[in-house]
Amino acid sequence: MNTFKAKIDIIGINPFVFLPASVLTSIQKQANKTKGPIRVKGTIDGHDFTQTLVKYSGDWRLYINGPMLKEANKKVGDTIVVKIESNTSKKKVLMNPKLEAALDQNEKAKKIFNSLSPSRQNEIVRYIANLKSEAAIEKNVRRAVQFLLGKDRFIGRDHP
Repeated sequence: MNTFKAKIDIIGINPFVFLPASVLTSIQKQANKTKGPIRVKGTIDGHDFTQTLVKYSGDWRLYINGPMLKEANKKVGDTIVVKIESNTSKKKVLMNPKLEAALDQNEKAKKIFNSLSPSRQNEIVRYIANLKSEAAIEKNVRRAVQFLLGKDRFIGRDHP
């Protein structure tokens, strides 16, 4: 794990820290990528976080969100100790039990769901997982099944 000290800066309303070149190079090697967002994990003053490194205006930045600042009891302008490494674990969203039950009850819809690409399956699962109310979940589970059967629009699409 790479360790460095940095002053929390701000761009617009977003607090962030710049990464030293040696730390960035190490993380890029761990992640095996030099372009696009890089998932990372580590600690800020001993408090765990998971986040994404983003290149913005030519510089790679670690954005420090509100909960991270609050947990570390820091604010813009403070210096923090960051321990950071690439986060190679897969980000997995669990299927809502109601969606799983609905697919189990409808073999045709389940077969179509299982034939979809992993990214399309994840799109449906994530959409349902991000709903807050039980009524919205139930309504959208029904819509998802009808979509898979080709009878309704869902997630901005006409067909699965």
